[in-house]
Amino acid sequence: MSRCRFSGHARTEKGVELGLIGIDGGVPVSIDIACDLARYVLAFAQREDRAPLVILVDTSAQSMTRRDELLGLNEYLAHLAKTILVTSGKGHRTIGILYGKAAAGAFIATALATDWLITVPGAEPSVMDLPSIARVTKLPLERLEELSRTTPIFAPGVEALAATGAVTETWTRPSEYPGQLDALLEREFPGDRRDQLGKERGGRTKAADITRSVMALVQEKENDRLAAS
Repeated sequence: MSRCRFSGHARTEKGVELGLIGIDGGVPVSIDIACDLARYVLAFAQREDRAPLVILVDTSAQSMTRRDELLGLNEYLAHLAKTILVTSGKGHRTIGILYGKAAAGAFIATALATDWLITVPGAEPSVMDLPSIARVTKLPLERLEELSRTTPIFAPGVEALAATGAVTETWTRPSEYPGQLDALLEREFPGDRRDQLGKERGGRTKAADITRSVMALVQEKENDRLAAS
């Protein structure tokens, strides 16, 4: 692959072999980059050793060229995100490490698609900036800026994203990264707990309860169906 995206293998301090892919230099994710990364991830998912996959992310956003848009970039990004989810479903823990910029669809299709998202100094996450939200929602920018001071879901940056539960941990000391990675890989993966983390951290207080209510209703309907059959 070119230097803006890369793949390979590595070992942790404790000798755990892992797969490694990434995007470097803040380049936008084009259909070509999305395909390259998805090809590697799908091949990695076929491994039977359940080795973890680390995804290093530094990308400005998705590519906005006419070519990429006309060829359906949204579908390529969705495909990349699905390959990461498939890899996780096959027992490979996926860890996103955000060390640079990440925004919009490129962020969602890479870092946010992983089981655990780690941020380190230099991380600048943003799903959508406030001017873009203002254009979409038709709300005044001043009102959104006011909301962002008390509601993390409207605010960009690591702290706001962590408050919503999207960021698992923030690492700040490079000398401790190897040990922190090994400690993370030794954990039992409890499933997607981002809604619960958001509730515990006070940044997304309703999502976990709503999820439980919906799941309970689905189970109730399924029980009724089985009883009637």
